[in-house]
Amino acid sequence: MIKKFQELDLSNSYLFAAALENAETCKLVLEIILGFKIPNVTVHAEHNILLSSDFRSVRLDIYASDEMQVHYNVEAQNSNHHNLPKRSRYYQAEMDVSSLKPGDDFEDLKPSYMIFICSFDPFERGRYRYTFEQQCQECDMSLGDETKRIFLSTKGKNDSEVPQELIHFLGYMENSTDEYVEATTDESISVLHEKVKALKQERTMEARYMTFEELLKDRETDGRIAGKAESVFVFLNNLGTVSEELRSKILAENDTDLLEQWLKLAAKATSLEEFQSKM
Repeated sequence: MIKKFQELDLSNSYLFAAALENAETCKLVLEIILGFKIPNVTVHAEHNILLSSDFRSVRLDIYASDEMQVHYNVEAQNSNHHNLPKRSRYYQAEMDVSSLKPGDDFEDLKPSYMIFICSFDPFERGRYRYTFEQQCQECDMSLGDETKRIFLSTKGKNDSEVPQELIHFLGYMENSTDEYVEATTDESISVLHEKVKALKQERTMEARYMTFEELLKDRETDGRIAGKAESVFVFLNNLGTVSEELRSKILAENDTDLLEQWLKLAAKATSLEEFQSKM
């Protein structure tokens, strides 16, 4: 069942991207995470699913830069696929490539921050924040490439080691309610909440959210269908060369129950002829 747009917490990837599409909100969130003031930011909409009609080709993340040309990539991450370190490596490379113009020198690369806000503990060390920089293993020396990768966890336990404002923000990610905000004393969280509440009243955003959720359901269904069809082919390929006609028939089938029957039949069949005679 699709959750109502007005009931979403900020940890929802769609609401998070929608909220941070606003430059003021993006700046506020970055300042809470980084712990210092930053210049005004510009959110680059081409990296944002919300302004694209091609929902299948873009990510739900935020790419921004400030007046000093520092670059930020921020993403709300709710599923632990155990690949964040290498995903961050890929995103970092992608950001660097897009920020250099032909003829630019490597020294023109500006500082960058790669930020993942996780509803799980990505490294299982009980911390709210994990910050990584390139460091020499042989001596206490920074590489100086001006890149930082920050992984935040809503499941942190080291309260005494991080600012309360950050803890409250991470709590707000999963509990974006009036009651939670009233229990905190951070003005920044109150300001963020007001912006989120205003966003939830926008009918266009709600309509896009419903479209996006329907798309996710379609993707999930398509994935199940493709997976079952592929499994049928695994068994059939062991029996001989699958004809183009049979292949097309299996690929064209959208009934997951029928594909499941074919899968069981293919697993038991001793020949392609036997499979086709019973399908």
